[in-house]
Amino acid sequence: MKQIHDIDTLLLLALGIAAKRRPAELLEIMAAIDFLQGNIPSEAKLSEAFARLSGLGLVLAEDGGFRLSPAAEEMVSNLPKKGEAEERLFRVKDNLSTFKPEGEHAVVTVAADDIKAAIQAHREAGKGGAKNLLMPKPKPVEDKPRPGQRQRKPAPKARRRS
Repeated sequence: MKQIHDIDTLLLLALGIAAKRRPAELLEIMAAIDFLQGNIPSEAKLSEAFARLSGLGLVLAEDGGFRLSPAAEEMVSNLPKKGEAEERLFRVKDNLSTFKPEGEHAVVTVAADDIKAAIQAHREAGKGGAKNLLMPKPKPVEDKPRPGQRQRKPAPKARRRS
């Protein structure tokens, strides 16, 4: 049985998010990883994951970016849309464990320095005033009553007639 690394599943899912319409750049992939996990793994681990997944034929380099192969898109496409990140990662890991690579594929090498630069650019963008749309919305701390559901004033006491 082959060993499935957690970072491989994280990278596949992040690429599925970042490269929907066009090949994703490293900065977009780092933003998706940060969105999914809350922190970004080391550059060396990410570089190894790119090499492993491209060797299996799951990650392709195209037009200065990266995208999923059709086999990898199939792994990511059947995930629940409203599921938690942990559940989605578990399902991708399960799909990856049953994947059988076909033939030899070109290994995509991504330098650790390029990944480090993308991580730093992502962190700098997070410090700026611009709104990061990939970040989850904060949940309210306390329950707010629904608007329009105010308490009524007590009815005035009935007057006595004499």
